[in-house]
Amino acid sequence: MTLADLPPADWPNRGASRIVAAKPHRWHVQVMGTGPDVLLLHGAGASSHSWARLIPHLTDRHRVIALDLPGHGWTRSPRGRARLGDVAHDIATLCAHEGWAPEMVIGHSAGGAISLELARQALIKPRSLVIVNGALENFRGTAGWLFPVMAKMLALNPLTGLLISQGGRSLGQVRSILASAGTELDEAGLARYAHLIQRRAHVDGTLAMMAQWSLDDLNRALPGIDTPTLFLHGADDGAVELSVAERAARAMPRAELIALPGIGHLSHEEAPARVADAIGIFAAKLTAP
Repeated sequence: MTLADLPPADWPNRGASRIVAAKPHRWHVQVMGTGPDVLLLHGAGASSHSWARLIPHLTDRHRVIALDLPGHGWTRSPRGRARLGDVAHDIATLCAHEGWAPEMVIGHSAGGAISLELARQALIKPRSLVIVNGALENFRGTAGWLFPVMAKMLALNPLTGLLISQGGRSLGQVRSILASAGTELDEAGLARYAHLIQRRAHVDGTLAMMAQWSLDDLNRALPGIDTPTLFLHGADDGAVELSVAERAARAMPRAELIALPGIGHLSHEEAPARVADAIGIFAAKLTAP
């Protein structure tokens, strides 16, 4: 491992970063705190940095494990290994490799779908799940066929990531993109995403996930997932409507939903204390006699 394999020195929680080779990936992971394991899974296009504002609320009681998903951030992955089932299997393999036994899995957006898939296939057996603004349905209407087809075409062209990542993204452009999802971040938060989308490998990895993403099997299986699950959803989310979480929570036998007024798609970054409080109350109910 070289310094080039890791995030820059000023990246959130950089001191906890390390690279773990667990085939077929070279994972970038951050492990902090002590106590029962909590696994954090970020959304498509993000990285483990997305959890930086929530992690301090968790590390006093948990060993927190944050990773970069395949092809994202500083995780190096083979092309063509980004289907939902494959990602879930590979994360389970990583956990076994490292001896991690997550009692709780917290997933944001696409990471929420991965969390549910891990439970659906019993690849790991957490006591609970927390789904933050979960992206749990495929695009509807014209977008249902147009976006995945475009993603497949882009992912097949190895020059695409280079063309996109060399476009030069200003903080203003990133701010505009996030605003469309109902999210407002400070300058430091915006800068992290600007850095990511200037990395060719990260853009390629995000496109590969989009190209292979399908949630049909998972949605059909929701009634059979009996792991206690908390859905937290920003009511102002412009990327994933609150109704998506409502339908998923109704479908599952042991799920509850909390809507967060005034919050957009990145609930855990916009309101980490509110998210942490809701998780703490949820966890306490599960352990109450």
